[in-house]
Amino acid sequence: MPAQSSRQPPALHPTVEQLEPELRDALAALRRSIAAHPAALVAYSGGVDSALVAAIAAEQLGERAQAITGVSPALAPHLRAEARQQAAWMGIQHREIPTAELNDPAYSSNPSERCYACKRELHTLLAALLQDSGTAAAVVLDGVNHDDLGDHRPGIRAAQERQVISPLAELGISKASVRAISRALGFPWWDKPAQPCLASRFPYGEVISAERLKRVAAAEAWLRQRGFEELRVRSQGEAARIELPPAQLTLLLEPGLRETLVTAFLDLGFTAVSLDLEGLVSGKLNRALNPPTRD
Repeated sequence: MPAQSSRQPPALHPTVEQLEPELRDALAALRRSIAAHPAALVAYSGGVDSALVAAIAAEQLGERAQAITGVSPALAPHLRAEARQQAAWMGIQHREIPTAELNDPAYSSNPSERCYACKRELHTLLAALLQDSGTAAAVVLDGVNHDDLGDHRPGIRAAQERQVISPLAELGISKASVRAISRALGFPWWDKPAQPCLASRFPYGEVISAERLKRVAAAEAWLRQRGFEELRVRSQGEAARIELPPAQLTLLLEPGLRETLVTAFLDLGFTAVSLDLEGLVSGKLNRALNPPTRD
């Protein structure tokens, strides 16, 4: 008789809510896809997408899975802390590595392909870690979902050049499905708002520096400390433009808060502060790539 495998079957994350058959099948397919690899590094930002991939990798591969977070001034401090907390909750090995995309003019000059330079830096470092791991056929996984394929995501090309595997995208799993599966598995962050890196706060063509990134991070932290969770502070020149969900716009005009906010932002180094009346729109600055036509 053939020798019995000593590998124990993985302990699956229990479902706390019932999934629709289609999503149940998607989760099963995701588990099979990740389990097929002998080992994996997960490019892990702490967002809901990469967190789902990391959680299933930890479930299926155990100690043969690691979550890797690239750390630079473009990563907001609270997101770095959340990524650590979530990794500990999932029980996956978590490692932070410094990235130096700001040293690359293809990133710091902030062209429309900025994200390509950022992901090229990250995946170059991950490829080196993969080579050092010594595990044959180990892979890098990321959290790109099916919806991302239809957006302006130059970073996807950098990942593809390094043979990074995107199991969510390959299986046709959308952002809404990621949230539904995460909720059913009891992940506390299932409804976490999308929070792209701080470089996305600058119009294309405006130079990005560590100092400017830290100023935006401090401005957003100031608002977050006062109960605003979904927000962007866009930096246009030396001016700050605040985006909030439309229902919250008038809250900043309450007596006392407006004056305090303006003083705080001026103290951070902004020369002017405005409120975007359209409200929060993720990826709004990408409109410059495809300006709307008008009659």
